[in-house]
Amino acid sequence: MLCFRAKMSMVSFMTSLAPYAAHFSQSRGRVVAEPDAPSRSVFARDRDRIIHSSAFRRLKHKTQVFVFHEGDHYRTRLTHSIEVAQVARSIARALRLDEDLTEALALAHDLGHTPFGHAGERELDKLMKPYGGFDHNAQSLRIVTKLERRYAAFDGLNLTWETLEGLVKHNGPLVDTEGHALGHYAETGLPAAIIEYAEVHDLKLSSYASAEAQVAAVSDDIAYNAHDVDDGLRAKLFNVIDLGDIPLAGQALGEVLTAYPDLDTNRVIHETVRRLISAMVADVLAEGHKSISKSHVKTSDAVRELGKPLIQFGAQMRENNKVLQSFLSFKMYRHARVLEIMERAQRVIRDLFDAYMNDEKLLPSDWREDHPISDQSRYARQVCDFIAGMTDRYALDQHKRLFDLDPLFR
Repeated sequence: MLCFRAKMSMVSFMTSLAPYAAHFSQSRGRVVAEPDAPSRSVFARDRDRIIHSSAFRRLKHKTQVFVFHEGDHYRTRLTHSIEVAQVARSIARALRLDEDLTEALALAHDLGHTPFGHAGERELDKLMKPYGGFDHNAQSLRIVTKLERRYAAFDGLNLTWETLEGLVKHNGPLVDTEGHALGHYAETGLPAAIIEYAEVHDLKLSSYASAEAQVAAVSDDIAYNAHDVDDGLRAKLFNVIDLGDIPLAGQALGEVLTAYPDLDTNRVIHETVRRLISAMVADVLAEGHKSISKSHVKTSDAVRELGKPLIQFGAQMRENNKVLQSFLSFKMYRHARVLEIMERAQRVIRDLFDAYMNDEKLLPSDWREDHPISDQSRYARQVCDFIAGMTDRYALDQHKRLFDLDPLFR
């Protein structure tokens, strides 16, 4: 009876999806075939595997902007990912998309990030230049297809084609129809991890991803911008009044001050950020409905072949977000206090990389592969995988163990 009810519930769910949504019953499947679960769709299983992965748990101690010692209330990669998932699921429900696939992609989008945020990524990429560089998007793919080792029948998480596609292409096609790299890969070329995986499992790199992946991407922008405003204000890197001349943020602040002139600062911040998120979500939904109506897409493949994003901000909101990002870049990301800590954090990454490259015995035993250290490129990628997977805290502990000093906080 339970199995019958579960199947009926899934049938009901399928009928509520829009025709342009990714329908789990039409999934292109997994690399390693598995029997269906009676009570969960294939996309729900993907979401659950991501949540239970070691890489996801490690996000709780990975920097978003502030290193963990600066306070317990600032965002980490984990809390950011949860917030992205909440925004993404709300948008997906309103557009009648598959919420489980959308949530899976939102939760997985930062799995490949290094410790110490973008500063750590820049440093690791610089150190890895002779060996193919480092890219957090490609690292996310490595994690879910190779580095997670939990299951008896396969390495990685054996996620569906749709989840892997969305993970790699959530910001758009990676190559044009002739195979030339696009976007920020145009100068450096596609990362080797993506090229190698695509050779055995074609993710259609020249097309857009599903509408669900596009929702996850725009939700990342919404959460990132709004919550960095929140963290920046609470860290006192700028004042709430500084938002007055910033489009969208200034409007949200004005609404709060008009409605609640005597409100305390903490509540003013929260109410402003709340309105900021609501305005961006409303814009995405309005633009999404308009785009869906104009494009007449009837299938998820039609979304992929549309030649432009189906789900995105409207033109004015994109412009408003550019202004907000410029403000945050100047007031927050390039703030002397943030830059000082990140410069020290880069030193931690550099010292660890040099130490492991010069002495394989320093790596934990389960990270030592059966290959000679003379195979520099392969060994460097092993070191890179180890460092990229570290939390901020573990990286600092390892640095202190190896060098008997704490370069970050002294």
